[in-house]
Amino acid sequence: MPLHIAIDGPVAAGKGTVARLVAQRLGLLYVDTGAMYRVTALIALRNSLPFESEDKLVELLKQNKIEMRNPGESEQDGRLTTVLLNGEDASWEIRTEAVSQGSSKVAALPKVREHLVEKQQQIAEHQDVVMEGRDITFKVLPNSNLKIYLTASTETRAKRRHYELQTRGQDVTFEEVYKDLQERDDRDMHRAVDPLQVVEGAWVLDTSNLTIEEVVDLIVERAKTLKG
Repeated sequence: MPLHIAIDGPVAAGKGTVARLVAQRLGLLYVDTGAMYRVTALIALRNSLPFESEDKLVELLKQNKIEMRNPGESEQDGRLTTVLLNGEDASWEIRTEAVSQGSSKVAALPKVREHLVEKQQQIAEHQDVVMEGRDITFKVLPNSNLKIYLTASTETRAKRRHYELQTRGQDVTFEEVYKDLQERDDRDMHRAVDPLQVVEGAWVLDTSNLTIEEVVDLIVERAKTLKG
């Protein structure tokens, strides 16, 4: 039976970086489910569609080819994963603020979630994975060997997100980032379908006062006991 490590948590809690490093340390496949919702938002923007266009977005998702893989040797530019949209590298375009704001909106659409959850489950069906997102522990991989809820204070997450955007040359204030995080948290936690939540049996790991290395070490240590 495959080893599945499921990581949920709010935006900018460090899920992507931590999940990628844990996967590297344990030799597992890293799957960033949030990137799939970001690609959906990008598709909406490219087609001048409102983010609420549920049926049309599902139709476009079926028409467009989305691929995800570990970065190759020529792609070591800080990305956590390589995302291709119809063969085009969209790894950085899906990280822009416009796409970020749209991703939690399209993620609230039931038919979009249903379509992408099925894709995510297919990926993990026959292989070991570290999968991160907002609904992995209870919706995508409810029978995971290790369920983690990675979190941090809103201020800590806003500082991380602001620094990340600045390093990419995006002109945005800390106050704007903080407000956006609050709004995205509210949407994620109160959406009608599969809201962000801490499930029974999940390991709640607050990263506010921990380094990335410390968080990764803690998870790897616990995961190794599961592998025997």
